[in-house]
Amino acid sequence: MRLVKLDAIDSTNDFLKDLIRQQNVENFTVISAENQTKGKGQMGAVWNSEQGKNLIMSVLVKDFLSDPKDVFDLNIVISLAVIRSLEQLNIPKLSIKWPNDIMSDNKKIGGILIENSFKSDQSIASVVGIGLNVNQTHFENLPQAASLALITRNTFDKEALLHLIVDEIQLIINSWETYATALKENYSNLLFNKDVLMPFQKTDLSIFRGIIKGVTTTGQLKIVSENGALLDFDIKEVKMLF
Repeated sequence: MRLVKLDAIDSTNDFLKDLIRQQNVENFTVISAENQTKGKGQMGAVWNSEQGKNLIMSVLVKDFLSDPKDVFDLNIVISLAVIRSLEQLNIPKLSIKWPNDIMSDNKKIGGILIENSFKSDQSIASVVGIGLNVNQTHFENLPQAASLALITRNTFDKEALLHLIVDEIQLIINSWETYATALKENYSNLLFNKDVLMPFQKTDLSIFRGIIKGVTTTGQLKIVSENGALLDFDIKEVKMLF
């Protein structure tokens, strides 16, 4: 694994994408930064981090995805890798808030942003951005945010956590062909508030109550509404109210 450590950067994902355009970059190359000025979340959301306190990283994943319809498989891999790494640090009550926020109890401790590049030779290269709140203890105007330090009252070695995560990514990818069904079930079982009747809001601001039952093969969220209708939602089509 090649690790490039930076003091400050606008976006580790953008830095890695630029590097890929300039040279042949080996699989599982990682870019990490102490500070990121233009951190991105899903659908253009902004992710801010206190300098030097959190894990900010992007990793290149090649030779895993081979079909555009299977791109959500990588979300599953990365989410499980992060969860398994945090389990080794005894972080409690871990779950995945669809599609890829990392939760401890009802607090968000991290997020994942995957950007896929579809090549002319049909190969798919993925830049995987991972942000985890590690040692930050103050989150202004973010009542649903927390960190590993706040949850456990300990401080953590960010680089050791980075290596844990990359090792887990490689382990899961290497076992995917054999254990894909079990890994997908594992992801489904880790969904935040799965099987709990709760309110949701659609893009038209209408509110309904339903129960999360899992995800489709393409990554849509499956919800059974209170009246028994089975609904599938893409990213940003529905918001959990909790």
